Amino acid sequence: MDHGAANGSELKPEPLTTSWLARWWDGLSPMAQSVLVLLATPLLLLNVWTVSIIFGYFRSILVTVLIAALLAFLLSYPMARLQKLGLKRGPASILVLVLALVSVSALALTVLPFVIDQGQQLVVRLPDWFDSGKTQLMMLDGKLAEWGWPINLDGLIAQTSDRLKREIQSIAGEALNLTINVAVFTANKLLDVVLTIVLTFYLLQHGEEVWGGVVSLLPGRLQVPFSETLRQSFRNYFLGQFIVASCFGTALTLIFGLLNVPFGSLFGLTVGLLALVPFGGTVGVIIVTLLVALRDIKIAIPMLIAAVIVQQLVENGIAPRVLGSVTGLNPFWVFIAILSGARVGGLLGVVVAVPAAVIIKEALVALRSRRSEAQNPEPAMATSGRATA
Repeated sequence: MDHGAANGSELKPEPLTTSWLARWWDGLSPMAQSVLVLLATPLLLLNVWTVSIIFGYFRSILVTVLIAALLAFLLSYPMARLQKLGLKRGPASILVLVLALVSVSALALTVLPFVIDQGQQLVVRLPDWFDSGKTQLMMLDGKLAEWGWPINLDGLIAQTSDRLKREIQSIAGEALNLTINVAVFTANKLLDVVLTIVLTFYLLQHGEEVWGGVVSLLPGRLQVPFSETLRQSFRNYFLGQFIVASCFGTALTLIFGLLNVPFGSLFGLTVGLLALVPFGGTVGVIIVTLLVALRDIKIAIPMLIAAVIVQQLVENGIAPRVLGSVTGLNPFWVFIAILSGARVGGLLGVVVAVPAAVIIKEALVALRSRRSEAQNPEPAMATSGRATA
């Protein structure tokens, strides 16, 4: 009997404890909590603004470190495969980095000249396309007049044609200049590229030690959940976006070629590249459809239908089967995260905005769950007792 009592005392779950800060907060009235939240909001915004100022001051260094960390994170998966095959960490990291550099260089040497050439031809032909679009609008205005519809497009044609022409030519010119600047960037800032490669190699070799040192700064109970959430969110996000962009861009390039879409390869590659960012594929489809509609609306309509069908098949058919729910975020919060990332960190901020939002969401869910368990320890103890029994 004494032995059974001893076992019962050993199996008794320990009551959950809360910090003094949580107990103090729970002791406040709802009005006091609301007042404190209102007082703390300006301080939080001030801290965010301060972080953005610091990020802008050390932008070049932080961008290099973040790019190297992202590359090392993505390359760590093929390196782990090689290690499972019996290759040691050092040779595996060298092999993966060399293969990545060769692949990127080959892709740049084959695709980039084609994109620049097609972009230059598109900019040259845009004035003719605008004239064609204006002619099509005038023909539509004549048809509406014949049918007796009380719609007059003369004012719309006169007001929008010149302005739209200038705006789209400006956008196309900026996009072309950005592509050329990317090529010049690697030549003018060779030191940054070399530093990124060296830092990526170092993180491939010693990334676990560096990451362990960063995670060790967190409380002990948060280290493992935070590390696993970060790895999973970044992996799912980048892998999911890569699958969507690759399938979307490849399918559109082939379909645009079959439909005889002018500059179909350029448009397909552009939409696929934009699809790496959430909502980027939709924006890309709208832009290229408007451009083609200026030249010939009969080509733009089937092009738009095909693009929408492919996008739905890829986003709702292929990606969920590979990864399931990639982010678990509402599209509204994804959009807010992208805008915030673009405002704070530019293109790099857009890239890491969604995974960072996933981490924030998971942290809030974990805190809410822990708080619920602290306020209602009886169900948790009963569950623990049943599991032990």
